[in-house]
Amino acid sequence: MGSVQRAMRLLECVAGHAYGAPAKQLARETGLALPTAYHLLRTLVHEGYLRRDKGLFFLGDAAVRLSSTSAQQKRRSTMVDALAQWRDAIGVPVYYAQYGDGEIEVVCVSDTPGNPAVHEWADFRETGHAHAIGQCLLSQLDEEARRDHLDRHPVRAITPYTVPDSHSLLRRLDQAGRMAPVTERQEYALGTVCAAIPITVGTTAATMALSLPLHQADRLPSAVRQLQAEIGRLLGSLALSISI
Repeated sequence: MGSVQRAMRLLECVAGHAYGAPAKQLARETGLALPTAYHLLRTLVHEGYLRRDKGLFFLGDAAVRLSSTSAQQKRRSTMVDALAQWRDAIGVPVYYAQYGDGEIEVVCVSDTPGNPAVHEWADFRETGHAHAIGQCLLSQLDEEARRDHLDRHPVRAITPYTVPDSHSLLRRLDQAGRMAPVTERQEYALGTVCAAIPITVGTTAATMALSLPLHQADRLPSAVRQLQAEIGRLLGSLALSISI
């Protein structure tokens, strides 16, 4: 345990020197005997947590990966906490999804037994034309990217209410506006209405969405307004979380 603690002290010390530091300086700043510092530094270099260049020590690739993973976990935690807060405040299931590498990905879902999320009975990635999440993400893409997506995932009937063809879908997306909320009624799941709010940070197309049972459809407009207001209050934190 003592060796681990000393190694961590060295890593933290190296992290504080953007332009690197020599072993003697690191030993002095961490209060370690020089032979001990040398031994631990060599081990950390061997394991990839540090690298040595012209007598100076820098963080290595392994340490950078650890830092990146920790940051991603923190951003994801921020997103999960926000969704849970909105779920409880509005009383509906809340979803976060984004478009990346040509595919729709539902990243986080927050629901409760009393207000369950929509069951993914048909692959969300392949049925983006039929649900509010997919339509919202597609609305943020340019025409070429939309057509590419629909070439790979053609429009097909999911329910009797599904948009009938790609031409109708593209016309709907053009009329909706790139950053306007998208709603759909029973197009993906019978007995369910959904709405999705577009969020764009940099080049990432993303969306927050919610769903309600059909008999509560009259709640949809007010729930959307409430979710928009909640998103506005946390937009800074959300911007950091978009890249999870």
